[in-house]
Amino acid sequence: MRVLVVGSGGREHALAVSLQRSPGCGALFTAPGNDAMPGVRLDAAATDVAGIVSACRSLDIGFVVIGPESALEAGLADALIAEGIAVFGPTREGARLEWSKAYTRSLASRLGIPSPRAATFAPGTLEAALDWTAALGVPVVVKVSGLASGKGVVVPEGDNETRSAIGAVAASGEFVIEERLYGAEYSLIALCDGSTAVALPLAQDHKRLGEGDSGPNTGGMGAYAPAPAPGMPDADELLATFVQPVLDHLMSLGTPYRGALFAGLMLTADGPRLLEYNCRLGDPEAQVLLPLVQDDLLLTLHRCATGSLGDGASLTTSGAALGVVLAAQGYPASPRRGDEISGVESVDASRSTVFHAGTRTVRGDGSASSLVTDQGRVLTVVGTGANLAEARANAYASVGQISFEGMQWRRDIGWRSRGALLTTYASAGVDIDEGTRAVDRMRSAVEATHGPAVLSGVGAFGGALDVSSLKAFDHPVLVASTDGVGTKVELAARTGRYRGVGIDIVHHCINDVLVQGARPLFFLDYVASSSLDSGMVAEIVEGMASACGAAGCALLGGETAEMPGVYAPGAFDIAGTLVGVVDRSRLLPMSPPQPGDVLIGLASNGPHTNGYSLLRRALEWIPLDVVVPPLGISLGDALLVPHRNYLPVLEGVLELGLVRALVHVTGGGLPENTPRVLPEGVRAVYDLGSWPVPPLFQLIEELVSLDRVELYRTLNMGIGMVLVVEPHLVEAVRQAISEPTWVIGHLEHGERGVDLR
Repeated sequence: MRVLVVGSGGREHALAVSLQRSPGCGALFTAPGNDAMPGVRLDAAATDVAGIVSACRSLDIGFVVIGPESALEAGLADALIAEGIAVFGPTREGARLEWSKAYTRSLASRLGIPSPRAATFAPGTLEAALDWTAALGVPVVVKVSGLASGKGVVVPEGDNETRSAIGAVAASGEFVIEERLYGAEYSLIALCDGSTAVALPLAQDHKRLGEGDSGPNTGGMGAYAPAPAPGMPDADELLATFVQPVLDHLMSLGTPYRGALFAGLMLTADGPRLLEYNCRLGDPEAQVLLPLVQDDLLLTLHRCATGSLGDGASLTTSGAALGVVLAAQGYPASPRRGDEISGVESVDASRSTVFHAGTRTVRGDGSASSLVTDQGRVLTVVGTGANLAEARANAYASVGQISFEGMQWRRDIGWRSRGALLTTYASAGVDIDEGTRAVDRMRSAVEATHGPAVLSGVGAFGGALDVSSLKAFDHPVLVASTDGVGTKVELAARTGRYRGVGIDIVHHCINDVLVQGARPLFFLDYVASSSLDSGMVAEIVEGMASACGAAGCALLGGETAEMPGVYAPGAFDIAGTLVGVVDRSRLLPMSPPQPGDVLIGLASNGPHTNGYSLLRRALEWIPLDVVVPPLGISLGDALLVPHRNYLPVLEGVLELGLVRALVHVTGGGLPENTPRVLPEGVRAVYDLGSWPVPPLFQLIEELVSLDRVELYRTLNMGIGMVLVVEPHLVEAVRQAISEPTWVIGHLEHGERGVDLR
């Protein structure tokens, strides 16, 4: 078979490589191709319909694979079909799904395809569009209706940006406004023969220029496949929902769709929703999907083109692939051309493939030649492997060998996949249930040592010991707490920022004795590491000292241990013990919490010291110096903010005796910590949505696949301390606290535990 690939980018390079491998490929041509693509280049632009048809006649080309959308809109498939030439690519009528978003939204509505609420507007209808947006009452996405090379979508933030975006598109042509959806985006690409379709693995593109999905939209800065998508229906159901209705409709019109149908999907809380259709293989999705296909690609695409794919057809794929786009300086606004590229020839072809999208070979005076940049997206470096981690490592190892002046690339391709794979806290390496079982197993042994002076011990926030010799009190009680900072120390070690975790351990222990009404007396620390670093230890202890000083607590001393072979190089751990005192008449709970009591929440200022095994895994593939919208600060800053000390804000209400009990939201979150203060027969009910969830926790909720209970017992979700208050004292308590508080739940009769509603 003599085969022509139409196009010149990275997608077409990947197609040419895969098609040439087929035993059925007798000769390969490209139009116009690029210098790196296999095959014979033809002097015809992708939109030169007459030139391509003439070349097919003269060269006896029997099969054409169309890459770019511009060729489809130009009607190239129609002209080739009229000549009796098999073509993989829809007719112009079929490609209308891509070149008219207005048509797609109308068709999706008629066919019942799950989609966001949307409306189409004619050029110049600014006020009508603004009125519709205001009536919708939710954030929107503004889209150019026609082709825009993947850059015709604006996701505005706030009223001013929305008005500006609508004004810009209203002046240029027909446009669509859609309800903004929230969730992870996926690329479902189906190979279609007019009546049936087979799905390639789900892929995920990275549209934004900047890391953390920030900055302007581009044609795509990288992709990976298969993309994990817990909660997404299987391929057969996705095809039945988003592809088959379109095929059936077009077949009924006598215009069978034969080619690649790309459904851009968002997995929302209500299931997948259609964002858009493209009528081609994606770019850069094609570069990561095609290397996974084990079937004869030429045979498969030819069967699509001739309507002979057959019922029950399937594709065999294996492994994983991840692609990183290397873009020119100034991309996407005004990419620079002519910068010399080095290192492509050094890439290990057994682990990675470099697909050319915007390069040109420049011949020197002699025989030497050089490769230079010639478009915005220059190269796509695709790593393959048995799994995504291996593919990613191979891709970035190869990226490190390539360079050119002003090279732009993202270091976080695939970063969302880590969170998608986490369905429980145990999958991040921490089993809360196992910790609870350990406490239960040790309880009897510990309680065997208790005399009448022990008022609370294992399982409570801190051990309480009656020490009547403290004569300054009517009946003094010592309350002790010992704890660590957990895997947050790994982030501190990685970033070289140690002072904050010193503050963390002191504040954590202060809060643990505060929930029993105690004020801190003294603190002892323990620091262990693989090898001693005096600067590191000094910074940690300085953090402890500052926290103790602010709380009126003496830092009496501690222990520093050097333990090579126990800790990995550069790793360390810290722990501490704090002793506080409270008069027995002020010991919390003041009286047992009762049904009808109100739960008042105080804000956390971050994850505090819990959930970091999950956080580190979910964010493993994005650098800590990246600012992810809408955090406004780097991930490192957001994750390493020290644990709050709630003593200053609660001291007044405790002195007034207005609080029945306190809950410090630590490991186990609201579900595991609240029962510590509840008597039998009393259940806590939390009203989710009654407090503002900070952006960091919103991001994590979007990334991971934990169910609601698991999420709220892993992270504090913005609430660091809960006050149990009698109903008639609620307003007095809130007025006595000098920061925002929220009524977040209540107590009721029931089995001791927690409901999240």
